[in-house]
Amino acid sequence: MRLWLVMIIGGLLTYLIRLSFIALSGKVEFPAWLQRSLRYVPPAVLSAIIFPEILAHTGKLDLTLTNDRLIAGILAALVGWKTHNTLLTIVVGMASLLLLQTIR
Repeated sequence: MRLWLVMIIGGLLTYLIRLSFIALSGKVEFPAWLQRSLRYVPPAVLSAIIFPEILAHTGKLDLTLTNDRLIAGILAALVGWKTHNTLLTIVVGMASLLLLQTIR
């Protein structure tokens, strides 16, 4: 029962913290330094999720050409950089990973 209570309270606190920025954004003027800082949160979180999965999927740093995830990630990054198309970037990354895993 305690575990469920901790999970529910933790979920509510997380929700309220996130909601506070959304609910207050039109009513409270955030300082310029905070607004500039908040722009870096999504790329930082996305990087923290993606890079360990690409570079150290097996638990060890793997920067070799045998790392299918690294090659697919590089291809996806190039497509994203050139096209600025999110859907195409995801499709190219996933398709290249599937192709590399199939042929090896």
